[in-house]
Amino acid sequence: MRLRTEGAQKVTGHARYIDDFSLPDMLYASTIRSPVSRGILIDIIFKEGINWDEFTIVTAKDIPGKNHIAMIENDWPFLVEKNINHYGEAVGLIAHPDKNMLARAHQFIEVKVEALPGIYQIEESLGCKQLLWKDDNIFKSYLIDKGNIDDVWSKADFIIEGEYSTEAQEHMYIETNGMVAVADKQNGVTVWGSLQCPYYVHGALVPLFGLPQEKVRIIQAETGGGFGGKEDFPSLLAGHTALLAWKSGRPVKMIYSRTEDMQNSTKRHPSRSRHVWALSKEGKILAMDIEFILNGGAYYTLSSVVLSRGAIHAAGPYAIDNVRVDAKAVATNHFPFGAFRGFGAPQSIFATERHMDYVAKVIGMDPIELRLKNFIKKGSQTSTGQVISERVDFKDLISSAQKSIGLEKKQKQFERDNQTSHIKRGFGLAAFFHGAGFTGSGEVYLASVAKARATADGKIHILASSVEMGQGKNTIFTGLAAQALGLRDDDIVIKTPDTKYVPDSGPTVASRTSMIVGKLVETACLGIRDTLIAQGYIKKKYQRAEFIRALKKFVSKNGPFECIGQYQQPQNVHWDDQKYQGAAYATYGWAVYMAQVAVNSLTYETTVEDFVAVQEVGKVLHPLLAEGQIEGGVVQAIGYALYEKVIYEQGRMINNQMTNYIIPTSADVPNIKVIFKEWNKKYGPGGAKGIGELPMDGPAPAILNAISDAIGVDINHIPLMPEDLFLKMESTNGN
Repeated sequence: MRLRTEGAQKVTGHARYIDDFSLPDMLYASTIRSPVSRGILIDIIFKEGINWDEFTIVTAKDIPGKNHIAMIENDWPFLVEKNINHYGEAVGLIAHPDKNMLARAHQFIEVKVEALPGIYQIEESLGCKQLLWKDDNIFKSYLIDKGNIDDVWSKADFIIEGEYSTEAQEHMYIETNGMVAVADKQNGVTVWGSLQCPYYVHGALVPLFGLPQEKVRIIQAETGGGFGGKEDFPSLLAGHTALLAWKSGRPVKMIYSRTEDMQNSTKRHPSRSRHVWALSKEGKILAMDIEFILNGGAYYTLSSVVLSRGAIHAAGPYAIDNVRVDAKAVATNHFPFGAFRGFGAPQSIFATERHMDYVAKVIGMDPIELRLKNFIKKGSQTSTGQVISERVDFKDLISSAQKSIGLEKKQKQFERDNQTSHIKRGFGLAAFFHGAGFTGSGEVYLASVAKARATADGKIHILASSVEMGQGKNTIFTGLAAQALGLRDDDIVIKTPDTKYVPDSGPTVASRTSMIVGKLVETACLGIRDTLIAQGYIKKKYQRAEFIRALKKFVSKNGPFECIGQYQQPQNVHWDDQKYQGAAYATYGWAVYMAQVAVNSLTYETTVEDFVAVQEVGKVLHPLLAEGQIEGGVVQAIGYALYEKVIYEQGRMINNQMTNYIIPTSADVPNIKVIFKEWNKKYGPGGAKGIGELPMDGPAPAILNAISDAIGVDINHIPLMPEDLFLKMESTNGN
């Protein structure tokens, strides 16, 4: 088994995370924040009692270029000029040589504002109680319209409605956000940071400073987790740090504390879904009418693409002739919601898979039988009209899950025990899919590039902007390069993502790193091999030592050389951005997850006792890393379902500590069995699909379905806290 490429550096403490960086004459920085969620900034008063001459102070008037974060819409300012739109919004920045002085300095700063009424809930925003975005508060809307649902209702034997909601979730990466910057007019701006997307940050800082692209350099430091939380947000923090460095002429470090990070960074979008399904008496789903709405927070950020993925996955892995998905992302006065593992799919899949079990109950059909009657198969169409051309066998996935969890043996025993015990046990299942890579034409737009460079010492350097953040990218890329060239791992060097040297391979998001960029790495390496063969330096069949000798000889004569791999859209993948129809993704991961839960009817606590994750993912490149990805995602999703509740007060997160924001510990993690199926091997290197987001999609509905099975009560909201279960069970029992 291939070892983690950077593992030794991490476990021995030699890996340098951003807080390990120290530069001569460095300043430490912090943010001056708004005390209200919505209002007008009147003034920032720096009171007497502290020597402000020792501080570097930056406000919006100090920005040399454009005061907005370059994203999809340029509405989020680096620093407030006038309008405040969320609690804790940055209105100013300070830096000092002694970081202990920063906390004291904040006691002498007063942010004067005119407070305005805010809105925080989806329904408030839709009702336009206050206008935050244009004339309707809708950041983005999509309509997926397949068939004609309006012709179906009168012909249906059943019409069944349900409403489902999910709340925010904190990323809780082990390392908080942090940046170090140096900047001046002559040399430009250089930022080191804990981040997922170097070129996103680069694209934001170029207009902020009004500099040529070559004058802005972004370098990824060792990154202790991201999960999407370090996709869009680091652009803001990098801008703040660099602005202070620009004004002071000195290096600046800004590291968020845990409490600041939790209160003032992006979260998973809360959602509300409404489903209306028409069915025949045989259990065939004739139509789905789905309303899917996300709370986008104060600024546009990535809400439109999160919404897009959620909408495309909203109809589930089912072949339904008539589907309408009306999807919207709306503005509120929360800190902007952003990217999070699963990217909208966990929210919409939760609603669909809960509704599937509810529908089965209403029509008196086994929920697995109902699913089997409606699953997508090879040749079926998705809600966007994409014809599935690969093997899809949900019957096999379900059978594997049932067998692995021991359903047949346990089920009758649980039914007997539940009659007499206050511990009620049950099983739940979720079937789902997840598109690999960017949605629609996204990969074409990115036009990602990776390079392989041959050097004089006989090594192959891999240059890509994809980052290692704990998921194993370095190990996967090393293995792909070594295997493509017939070399050992120590012949391969993975270069640090640095915008001065590596090409733009696209962001490290969307389950695309192994499948999309890994394929580019493989292609670039094969270009090195083919060049040596074409030039007569080696034959088609060679030994490692022959290749290295040939490589050294070629480089000695011709100098270092490199080959590139650039993304090419598969010929059978066609997407219409205007109609929102066609092949949304080149391929999908297909999965069935099954949970066994125990519900304590005295304390209203739920425990996940056993869990099986079965997924078809093409080629598994590194079994241990792949299994770890699934296990970690399942644990994170258990937290999403049962433990992790973000508590807001007027848009301000008030449980922003690890002592009162509860995530699963080792004591809360069940036995997790991971089963891979490798049926379809068409697109990624060796046929590998993306897997990183799959395990975030299925656990929450599987767990809630299991709770319903155990206690006979339907819960349609997560996270399900004990107090929520108490209220639901008491109201259901008529007490």
